[in-house]
Amino acid sequence: QTIVNVALPTIQRDLHFTQASLAWVIDAYLITFAGALLLAGRLGDLIGRKRVFLVGVALFTVASAACGAADTQALLIGARFAQGLGAALSSSVILAIIVADFPVPAERAKAMSSYILVAIGGGSLGLLVGGYVTQALSWHWIFFINLPIGIATFVLGTFLIDENAGLGIRAGLDVGGALLSTGGMMLAVYAIVTSTQYGWRSSHTLEFGAGAVVVLAVFVLLESRLRHPMMPLGVMR
Repeated sequence: QTIVNVALPTIQRDLHFTQASLAWVIDAYLITFAGALLLAGRLGDLIGRKRVFLVGVALFTVASAACGAADTQALLIGARFAQGLGAALSSSVILAIIVADFPVPAERAKAMSSYILVAIGGGSLGLLVGGYVTQALSWHWIFFINLPIGIATFVLGTFLIDENAGLGIRAGLDVGGALLSTGGMMLAVYAIVTSTQYGWRSSHTLEFGAGAVVVLAVFVLLESRLRHPMMPLGVMR
């Protein structure tokens, strides 16, 4: 996220984005990432966390290649949507994988600390690397830099991550909850990220925000009535 922020002015000049359309380079990623996160985590429970993680890493890596090769606005924004989906699939199961693969509390604490260090450090490092890579090479390479990392992660993950026995799709597929949670979150994030263009009090922001509240309220109501909900409401206690 941060490596892309630094390169936005260069991307705007190269692909002739308007100021309004440029925001979609960031917003496209955020909408699919936030919208699919809950569903992706549930898929990890049903079909296996390792499988979901590796699919997410593969999708993110391929989408990064498409972003780097983009020569039109539509291709870059479309690839950013795919990148967000890949990031949601992979990141949604990381903590569950760590908990499962490190049953000893002391080892689990080390693994958690390493994960948090990389996650936080990456945000700061992205600002520095983004500026350097954009000036030294081009903005295309802020996406290509993901390729060796993604490939290495996929290969190492294939051999080192233990697969959990998923419950199976038939055991707990909550189709209604999946559609409502994903749709509601996407509406909410869309209302937030476009508020800078339309204003917080505009009819556009208020209508999409209200739509998100209604959809998510129906989601909560549905989850409270299901025997195998996608998000057990008991965790909120």
